[in-house]
Amino acid sequence: MRQILRYLCATVALLALSQGVLAANMRLHGTLVAEPCIIPPGEETIQLDFGTVIDKQLYHNQRTTSWEFKLHLSNCDLTLGKSVQVTFTGVENPALPGLLALDASSQASGIGIGIESENGAPLPLNQLGPYRYPLAAGDNYLRMMAYVQGEPDAITNRTINRGPFSASMTFALTYD
Repeated sequence: MRQILRYLCATVALLALSQGVLAANMRLHGTLVAEPCIIPPGEETIQLDFGTVIDKQLYHNQRTTSWEFKLHLSNCDLTLGKSVQVTFTGVENPALPGLLALDASSQASGIGIGIESENGAPLPLNQLGPYRYPLAAGDNYLRMMAYVQGEPDAITNRTINRGPFSASMTFALTYD
């Protein structure tokens, strides 16, 4: 009986010890910050559909007209920031510096995607955007444009491949 009691005590001690080990093998941490604005839930991802792009337009004009997209910032508190700059990050098209490369799953090739301000000023990829958007208290919409551009060699050699295409990038906001 004493032997069983010893085994039982040893087992309970091991279980208690193992629970302590399990509780200490995960650490959670983070940084709590105050941002001037928030992106409303559900609006963190922006989809832009270029629809059908005609290759003849690219051969003739090198690029398409621009399509507008907006970044929605809400609950902006001007005591924490009065303007914002946007950085777009993604894989750069080697034939079109500053423009976004297509995802590997794309069937189309010989094109890149450019981003510009609503005034037509280029917003190069992987660089802090040169434009400062002034903020107003409450809701703000940062209007930008995107376009499809043919790669110079693909235009010269008329080798733009047609088919579905997609590209992905992220954006970061820098407040002043």
